[in-house]
Amino acid sequence: MNINKYIDLTLLKRVLKLGLPYRGIFALAGILSVLLAPVVILRPYLIQRTVDEYIMAFDAKGLVMMMAILFGVLVLESVMRYVFIYSTSWLGQSVIRDLRVRVFRHITNLRLTYFDRTPIGTSTTRTINDIETINTVFSQGMISIIADVLTLFAVLFIMLWTSWKLTLICLITFPVLIWGTYIFKEKVKAAYEIVRNQIAVMNAFLQERISGMRIVQIFNAEEKELKNFKKINDEYTKANLNSILYYAIFFPFVEILSAASLGLLVWWGAKGVINGEVTLGVLIAFPLYLGMLFRPVRMLADKFNTLQMGLVAADRVFGILDTDFKITDEGIKKATALKGEIIFKNVDFEYLDDEPIIKNLSFDVQPGETLAIVGSTGSGKTTIINILNRFYEIKGGTILIDGTPIQDYDLESLRSRIAMVLQDVFLFSGSVMENITLRDTRITREEVVEAAKLIGAHDFIERLPNGYDYEVMERGATLSMGQRQLISFVRALVFDPDILILDEATSSIDPETEAVIQYAIEKLITKRTSIIIAHRLSTIRHADNILVLNKGELQEFGSHDELLQIEDGHYRELHDMQFMQMAELG
Repeated sequence: MNINKYIDLTLLKRVLKLGLPYRGIFALAGILSVLLAPVVILRPYLIQRTVDEYIMAFDAKGLVMMMAILFGVLVLESVMRYVFIYSTSWLGQSVIRDLRVRVFRHITNLRLTYFDRTPIGTSTTRTINDIETINTVFSQGMISIIADVLTLFAVLFIMLWTSWKLTLICLITFPVLIWGTYIFKEKVKAAYEIVRNQIAVMNAFLQERISGMRIVQIFNAEEKELKNFKKINDEYTKANLNSILYYAIFFPFVEILSAASLGLLVWWGAKGVINGEVTLGVLIAFPLYLGMLFRPVRMLADKFNTLQMGLVAADRVFGILDTDFKITDEGIKKATALKGEIIFKNVDFEYLDDEPIIKNLSFDVQPGETLAIVGSTGSGKTTIINILNRFYEIKGGTILIDGTPIQDYDLESLRSRIAMVLQDVFLFSGSVMENITLRDTRITREEVVEAAKLIGAHDFIERLPNGYDYEVMERGATLSMGQRQLISFVRALVFDPDILILDEATSSIDPETEAVIQYAIEKLITKRTSIIIAHRLSTIRHADNILVLNKGELQEFGSHDELLQIEDGHYRELHDMQFMQMAELG
């Protein structure tokens, strides 16, 4: 039999390597799997000896001695089995604990391209469900299979050594058992694969719908989404029921074969006892041997499927670890105290092959200057700040900060000197203080309060229950858009960046809050290089330069007054349109 047909040995070897840091426990479990086999068969063997040599001989003193030995063997087996089960489970949990950290670290270093193409629910399934399944490779898989196989051979050996004729009679049903076990293994394997796929589908569906529940309710799509969920849930339930069905058939099938073997044993053994070919002790011990023989065969099929499912899950997890979407971080220069000079030279970028978003873009921002970027939706405004932060890699050209290509900077130090405030604010579950500092212990409470006062957010935070210790619900659901925006602004400022980026940061807040933030912006941008993306042109008229984008290309560049002087200019057209709308509303 070609085992590679059933188990990917290369993948199994890679999974087992995860246990190398715990080779001591691994070795202990392996040794116990070998030692358990002879210890397990000692009990029926000792019972046979007790019956034949002491009970039948009416040797009371010898009987007491054998009972003491049997009790000692039972205690020894119990202790060994406890240590074996605990060590394999401990090994599995330790491996997946390390693997979760490894996968999470890898995911946090992936380019945003990966998240653009992979549903969040799928990544969640890989990180939680699939990694948990890998645990079974250690706790219920490889080592347990070895222990069961060794027990199987040990039992067969002692049975043949004790009475080969009686053993052959008992094994008449064994070929049928092997055939049934193989069919069961294949059916359950197929069912488990469907179950794993359906879990991923369900997680992805629930993640999207729960996150977007506001949209679902706004458009009265509850019933439609419920029907979609019922369909997915039915498929998941069907897959689970199929696997349960195979178990419900297989286990009674094994019990029937076991009962048939026991019947043949009693029939043939009783005749042997009468004819003097078999001792009474052998007849009593053989049912125990038979139980030990059928149990591993029955469990082997289940454990083999468990091993296979663990390997399938491992393949998916390794698929994440092997992804080539990881951000290249080979820069060695530390970005400390940047002056803030930004230069784009003939930069090209595309999210998808042959679909350019930024085309041959060149511009520069001098230290301490403010650059505003305007353009229609999809023109590439946000893309510029994404590639500046190296969330994505550019296809061509060069981006320099203080004369150094951004690829030459250590990635962590580069991003630590750039702060961003986005239109779509994401807040985590936790206190306001934790959302501002992101649990960075280097930032003191006094620094947070000072930044909040500077930005005008201190009074509103103090009015919250428990102030800075107010517990924010997931995504900041209990706060208004303006409040969330203020918190994100404080979060950006408390890190004292050298480069400040505002991506339409005032587009979703009320005029009163905007006035507070606009005052803070004007005060802050005098000290650092700033890039402002805004639809409201009134917020950027004091920028040193304005870059007008059109389909990823630089269309106009200059100050507010210079761009207004360009007849038929795109900026002038946007400016006149907006102020005309404001006049009509007024």
